[in-house]
Amino acid sequence: MRLMVPHPGHFEALKEIIEAKESEGLNEVEEVYMGGSPEVMGSGRGVLHAPLIDEIREQTDYAHQHGIRMNIALNSPCTGGHHLTFEGYKMFEWYFEELNKAGVDGVIVAEPYLVELLREFPMKTIVSCLSYVDAPQRARFFEELGADVITVDTNINRHFSTLEAMVKAVNCDIRVIVNEGCLYKCPFRYSHYNLASHLSSLNQPRTPLFAPDFYFDKCINIRLRDPTQIIRSAWIRPEDLKEYEAIGINSFKLSGRTKAVNWIINCMRVYSRRSYDGNLLELLDCPQMLRYVFYIDNKKLEGSIEQWKECNKHCHECGYCDKLTAEVLSTIK
Repeated sequence: MRLMVPHPGHFEALKEIIEAKESEGLNEVEEVYMGGSPEVMGSGRGVLHAPLIDEIREQTDYAHQHGIRMNIALNSPCTGGHHLTFEGYKMFEWYFEELNKAGVDGVIVAEPYLVELLREFPMKTIVSCLSYVDAPQRARFFEELGADVITVDTNINRHFSTLEAMVKAVNCDIRVIVNEGCLYKCPFRYSHYNLASHLSSLNQPRTPLFAPDFYFDKCINIRLRDPTQIIRSAWIRPEDLKEYEAIGINSFKLSGRTKAVNWIINCMRVYSRRSYDGNLLELLDCPQMLRYVFYIDNKKLEGSIEQWKECNKHCHECGYCDKLTAEVLSTIK
């Protein structure tokens, strides 16, 4: 198993993550990733700390000294078309060259044009989950564009036949995100990440510095009214990683680079050790605040993966997750 861990971006956080990895012998942790410069491009998340090239170089050197690879996330699904202008092309070409000279190991992108542009550089091209790769054919398209790693659309995390077919269809690595708790087949997903990509960018002058997050509020409201939606989400229990290894997936990603460092380290520890006794919501990047409302007993979920491996995802006909919710979820009073 290879685990890629989120990094908030400031040097002290990186040091804490690596210290925990080494002191606890978490050898599965091989990579970290953090946001790039919002002056160049936004990303799928807010950037709490945006390191300049000199700091990226310094942090990358430190990570390499400890046997850790460094990746930079530039995975905005929307650039307003700027990347297709001559000025945009020159800007990205310059920034990728600077990242390469800083020793960065990989760049995470969602835009197919940038996947192809990165072929000119020795850094690994990591396709973001925001490219929504959800089928073998789509994976092959991205591999032909230049992908070295494809992070699949989380909506197919429990579609085992599709995942297995994807592994067989391409030669590049297939990676899954283990602790994202977004709604399965969320109707707001594309619009929400489009909003995030604009709010995290400083190179689009008409983008507001702040906007009410309508999509997040709706998302939380749906789960409060119907907690079964939490169980239907595409998270993966630490104990179930072996099921993915059995079909040829050995690369796993933790979500949560906007979270506190102690939370990141705890998730890193739990997934490295493949065992957790507690409230599953403590591990999920979203909707983390629901851990104060609901308790999902992770141990009671043992064996549920067998149902999900064979499930046709016709939720209106099945009822399994409704029954499971009644067994494993309780309200915190």
